[in-house]
Amino acid sequence: MSQLIDKILFQDLLSCDPEDVTKRTGALYDEKKGWYLVNIWGNFYDVMPEQCSIKPRGRGRRTHRDYLYLFMLHYLMKAKPIPLSGQWVSEKDINGGEGFFRGPHTLPTQILARAFGNDLAGFLAAGKALGARPLPMADAALVFDITPRIPVIVLLWLEDEMFESQAKLLFDRTIEQHLPLDIIYALAVEVCHAF
Repeated sequence: MSQLIDKILFQDLLSCDPEDVTKRTGALYDEKKGWYLVNIWGNFYDVMPEQCSIKPRGRGRRTHRDYLYLFMLHYLMKAKPIPLSGQWVSEKDINGGEGFFRGPHTLPTQILARAFGNDLAGFLAAGKALGARPLPMADAALVFDITPRIPVIVLLWLEDEMFESQAKLLFDRTIEQHLPLDIIYALAVEVCHAF
């Protein structure tokens, strides 16, 4: 695990009440080991606060600069037991997002546009391999259930004679109640790089 994840985050998780964490997130807690078992994006991970470590059970997902692990820690500490709103918003529609998601925090959706701008079948196949469900939006759209409380939609518009290809992410409106802006950014980077 890289230096990106400060050990203070593990200490903060250690100070949380495990019963509260499991109720809010659906994670499991092993009292003997002091570990959480959390299902993130269809894979199980042991989150071990005392050891300042996160390990996948099985293969797990590759994580870009440990952003997935950073997301996990914040999710365990901050997620709230609230239902999804069913209202999809862009990063700019999130409270404070208009100012935050620019410059170095611009979502790297151009990665997806470049990779799949002329390859609809490839986009859908890559999404299916990552556990996505198709939606009838844009030229193609995929929804990923990162956790039961945090879904993410990836939209793709194919290149044509007038426009370059474009990709965009949408979040359930409630994401701003679960995560701070920098962790939403980390999650978005993970989604873009997962393809």
